[in-house]
Amino acid sequence: MKSRWSDADAKSLIQSYQTQGINEDIAMRTYTTRILGSEPRLVLHGGGNTSVKTNVIDALGDTYQVLCVKGSGWDMGVIEPAGLPAVQLAPLAALADLDDLSDEGLVASQRRMLIDPYAPNPSIEAVLHAIVPHKHVDHTHADAIISLTNQPDGAAIIRDLFPDTTIIPYVMPGFILSKVCREHLLKDLNSKHMILMNHGIFTYHDDPRQSYDDMIAMVDKAEQRLERGPAHPFPGIKLPSAPPALAEVAPIIRGALAREGEKEGKPDRWVLDHRADAQVMAFVNGDALGDYATRGNAAPDHSIRIKRFGVVLPAPDANDLDSFKTDVHNAIADYATAYTDYFDRNNVRSGGGFVMLDPTPRVVYVPGIGLFGVGKTAKDAAICADIAEATVNVITKAEAIGSFVALPEEDLFDIEYWSLEQAKLAKVTERPLFRQIAIVTGAASGLGREVARTLAAEGAAVALFDIDETALQDAATEIGGLPVLCDVTDEAAVKAAVSQVIQTYGGVDILISNAGAAFQGALLDVSQETFEKAFDLNFWGHHFMAKACVEVMQTQGSGGALVFNVSKQALNPGPDFGPYGTSKSALMALMRQYALEHGATGITANAVNADRIRSNLLSDEFIQARAKARGVTPHAYMRGNLLGREVTAQDVAEAFLHLVKATKTSGAVLTVDGGNVAAMVR
Repeated sequence: MKSRWSDADAKSLIQSYQTQGINEDIAMRTYTTRILGSEPRLVLHGGGNTSVKTNVIDALGDTYQVLCVKGSGWDMGVIEPAGLPAVQLAPLAALADLDDLSDEGLVASQRRMLIDPYAPNPSIEAVLHAIVPHKHVDHTHADAIISLTNQPDGAAIIRDLFPDTTIIPYVMPGFILSKVCREHLLKDLNSKHMILMNHGIFTYHDDPRQSYDDMIAMVDKAEQRLERGPAHPFPGIKLPSAPPALAEVAPIIRGALAREGEKEGKPDRWVLDHRADAQVMAFVNGDALGDYATRGNAAPDHSIRIKRFGVVLPAPDANDLDSFKTDVHNAIADYATAYTDYFDRNNVRSGGGFVMLDPTPRVVYVPGIGLFGVGKTAKDAAICADIAEATVNVITKAEAIGSFVALPEEDLFDIEYWSLEQAKLAKVTERPLFRQIAIVTGAASGLGREVARTLAAEGAAVALFDIDETALQDAATEIGGLPVLCDVTDEAAVKAAVSQVIQTYGGVDILISNAGAAFQGALLDVSQETFEKAFDLNFWGHHFMAKACVEVMQTQGSGGALVFNVSKQALNPGPDFGPYGTSKSALMALMRQYALEHGATGITANAVNADRIRSNLLSDEFIQARAKARGVTPHAYMRGNLLGREVTAQDVAEAFLHLVKATKTSGAVLTVDGGNVAAMVR
């Protein structure tokens, strides 16, 4: 473990915040919190917290001695001063004198002591920070420390390695932990740091640099102790001689997860995030994977994200994926049954009253392939994968020097069903396209970009396909999607591009087949080359995309949605527009054929019939040309409909969105043109 401290960076940040009226203590606390939070072996997705004791002046000019402690919901790696809410120090510390206080009572009490009533909730461990008699307090869930504490003789190992540390037996975070720590600190008035068994480490000092340095030095010493063992302690299994590609395996897993979570005929889909570095592969290829991967989590708070443990699958064989598919479904069904039993017995133990969370595993281990994080969104899946990688690291290091021992299931259940976390989950509202993976072609600009933006805003994980690399990167950065450079007229390129989406997100649920171009010319005048280009892009490109996506959807077995941009030319052809109109008419027939052939598997196929949408395709120059061909002004051309209104890209994007959600509509054409009698479907 290396120090990330930089005097220059600290000074620069402090000076920057002082110009904003932030005092030096809080500015320094922000800096040290960030460098701790930037190291994933110390802090991961909300774990850990920091504090500083200082003086602040409220809006009325009154001065208070406060504890500025990490607030709920803030990421230490990117924290701002606002993420360190100020709590009145004396009354906060006095809470430790109480005999009993519920978690809800603790949160309410801490909120009443906030200087700023609009600040985030202080950490549940704020009282613990308050009673530590030092100005700066640092707390992390360091992997190396947990690898040492989670041993049959963990306390002895810690005492041998850190003879001057204060050791705290495992207690669930919150009020009771503060009480227990206080008892130990009163016995050891010269305590410089605490190691909480199965939990993490606290360092503290009046000098922020010293507190940080102590954290790094102790974790580094723990890592060196772990290095005495082999890097890969797990004897490996013999893998199948013909391993399948990741793109073949992931949709099978997504399909099994979706059907296990199906509600009233609607698949409960999930997004995947794959990891397969050397340590992960050694872990999943171990012959005792089913044992050490299911003993329990590395840190108790991980249960909130990834449950008590993940599901272990058999090694897939490319020559027998049908058997693998059956095994996956059985394993996930068995996991759900075991999870329900785990909930039932612990719910009874806890006095009842809990509502069971969904029994879907959040981590999937696959020999020969790696591990998958499972989430409702790409971000959630990545968080689960990050935590799973940390779990792999902790267990690997622990097994290298002894035997990994997790907390009893009762303790892990108490964290997973912690009332404070349940309250947070209850406030989360799923957006309509959470859990779904979408591909949008022609997504770098115009209508495609607007559709991609709309799907992402509704919660989908979106892959943007285009041939304009610069515009594609810009669109993906703005929208937060996956940029995929792809020429949809090249079938091999399409297959490779769809495979890239599967490798990133796990599968495909939605295809917005939008890429196209307006090839002009009268039938007797247009060249064969122009006709072929029109059909390559406006027909074959759509077929290649739909074919590749439907194959994935069928493997998943959880349905899907195809939506094609046919434009009004399929119904109302214009003069000197033969190549475009005929290719779009063929596309409409293609859509209907997909609806016919794949409706039985729950895959819908629909089309949007839009007209006169400003875009790269319908540029000002193009509008002028079409207006001239029809003998009207550009203004009149863009509003040449029954309503006399110009149709925007957002109007059309909403039509695509509607058809994506319309799970009981297939073979339909939705017109968005302001009203054009000649283009009406019926």
